Amino acid sequence: MDDKTKKGPKDASRIDINEDYEVQYWKERFEVSKEELERAVKKAGVLVKDVEKELKK
Repeated sequence: MDDKTKKGPKDASRIDINEDYEVQYWKERFEVSKEELERAVKKAGVLVKDVEKELKK
């Protein structure tokens, strides 16, 4: 069972859009909406470096 008190990602190199606390963390980190984050993950994959590149386009 996931620890819901956690604020950061389980794996700092990947984004898990199925975990609300991770979505919240990455939205704030990249200053994007949930929809923008989900689109970027869908297009670029789950690796943070790839998502970051996609969001900067």
